[in-house]
Amino acid sequence: MCRHIPPCPTGDAPDRQAARVSVAHPEQGWDLLCNGVVLFDDTGHILPDGKIIAPCRPPYAVAELRRAA
Repeated sequence: MCRHIPPCPTGDAPDRQAARVSVAHPEQGWDLLCNGVVLFDDTGHILPDGKIIAPCRPPYAVAELRRAA
């Protein structure tokens, strides 16, 4: 997919977020990277193979969510 030189990291690489944005939808809270990864504003991902990576939330944010519920 990526035609950049040097090529961007693949969708299964540990540094996959370093790929360039090919389609941006900030109004909807997500971007499509040139390696096929969908990157969400909450730091969650959907990889090209359909695998989901949950958002990274600091421990204090999780505690605040539990307290609010």
